[in-house]
Amino acid sequence: MKTFIAPEMMTHVALCTHKNPHSVMVVSDQSDLLQGELDRYRDIETYCTHASDLLGTLRNSPDKSVDVLLLDTLCDDSAVFAHINRILKEDALMVCKHPNLDNIEENTKLMQILGNYFRIIMPYYNGVGETLLLCSKEYHPTADLILQRSDLLEGQQFYNCDVHVGVFAMPQYIRKNYLGIIRN
Repeated sequence: MKTFIAPEMMTHVALCTHKNPHSVMVVSDQSDLLQGELDRYRDIETYCTHASDLLGTLRNSPDKSVDVLLLDTLCDDSAVFAHINRILKEDALMVCKHPNLDNIEENTKLMQILGNYFRIIMPYYNGVGETLLLCSKEYHPTADLILQRSDLLEGQQFYNCDVHVGVFAMPQYIRKNYLGIIRN
C-alpha cells in the first residue's frame, strides 16, 4: 500500500476546501505524515497532538482558534465533539475517521452527533479503500473547492483537483442507507 495516499487525502481535501485556513490542529499518532503534507502550505500554523491526549488538548485549547481539524482517530464521544465545536472557528471544517460505511448504526449515531455542529457532513474515499468524513460549518467540498490552491500544489503523488471532486461520489446503496443523515 502506498503510504503517501491517505495523508494526502486527509490533508489536501480539507485545505483545498476551506477558503482561508491559517490554523490547523492535527490529532494523530502518526502526525509526521500529515505534517509533511501540511508543510506544502504557506502561512499555516499547525498544532499536533496524540490521539491519546485528545480531551486534555481540547480542554486547554482557546475558543474559536482552529480553522481545520484533522482527527486521525475514531471517536463517537459527544463531549469530545462539544469541545471540538468550541475551539473551531465559525467557518471551520474537520476531517475525521469513522466506522466503515457498512456499519450504518454506528455511523448514523456519529453523524447525528456531528449534525449538531456542522451544516455539511459528507463521506469521501481516502484512496486506500476507506472513507473519511468531511464535516464543515460553511464550505462545501465540491462547490467551494479552491481550484487555484489545488492546482498550484507541488509534490503530491496522488491528490489533484479531479481526485478531490471524484472521491465524494458514493454508490446508490450508500446514498439510500444514509438518506437524511449525510448532509450535502
